[in-house]
This record gives sequence, structure tokens and C-alpha cells, in this order.
Amino acid sequence: MAVKMKNLKPGEKVDIVIRRHWIAFLLLGVYFVSGIIMSLIIFTILGTSIPVLLFMVIFWMFYCMFLYVTWINYELDIFIFTNNRLVCIEQKSFLNRSVGETTLDKVQEVGIETKGLFANLFDYGTMRIMTAGASPSFDMTFAPQPMKHTRYINNLVDQYRDNLYGGA
Repeated sequence: MAVKMKNLKPGEKVDIVIRRHWIAFLLLGVYFVSGIIMSLIIFTILGTSIPVLLFMVIFWMFYCMFLYVTWINYELDIFIFTNNRLVCIEQKSFLNRSVGETTLDKVQEVGIETKGLFANLFDYGTMRIMTAGASPSFDMTFAPQPMKHTRYINNLVDQYRDNLYGGA
């Protein structure tokens, strides 16, 4: 999905957009399956009387709302790199969003961490971008292809600094 930014500066273009890895959504599938299993257990124990059906309708209304909010929290986390700056949009919870922005010359370090078998098999991890700005770091869990993106970001930062300070 292409990202359009309305507040680009003259000559600025979007270079790379990083969203969470698809495996983060696998957790939603686990939640959904556990809801179905809980429903089947309730129907098996209590039967299908009108109060049980009413309870299940109310349960699934709230459960679907929970799944939607969880999905939104994962889907709206995004890193946007332009040729001049980094914009980090983090959905902390429902109706609670944090937006951070820094120029590329303030990026000090880009680090990654991959833990466990699944992270290495499916090539995802935690990406941390340390800055010298007001926001000391930008973090993204379940970042796809962290090694490739780290190299690309470091090259982007070096290119920006060369253009800004007149590289050798």
C-alpha cells in the first residue's frame, strides 16, 4: 500500500515505508480460534437455550471489538523514511497515537534484535532507531526483514549526511 504524505517539503520524496510483519497478525488468528473453542465449550456445557444464545451474541460483539482494536494497534504502526527525515507513527492503544519525526542527520544508530526460532525463520525482529532528538528512540516490534532494512536506512542516513555536509 502506497503512503501519501501531505506535508512533504520541496524536493522531498518517500524512500521506504516499513510496516509490521504479517506474522504479527497470526496472533489475531490465535485469539479468534480460542474464541471459537470457548464458544463450543459453552454450547457443549450449557446447551443452546435463549439465555445462552443471548450471552454468546454479547460475548462475540465484545470479542470482535477486542479483535478489531488489536488489529488496529498492529496495522497503524508505521515507519516512513523520506530522503530528509524519519516519521514514526505508533498506535499505542485505541484512540491513542504517537507521532515522532526527526531529520536523518540526527539518527545515531539503527539496531535490530531477532529472538527465537520463528523470528529467524520468518525474518522479523525488533528494530530500534536511536536519535539525538527529543525522542531518544523509535522502536518497532515485528519489523520485517530487519537486516535488509537496517542496511538500507544506514545507507540513506549516510547519503543524507553526504549531501548535507558535502561528503568526501
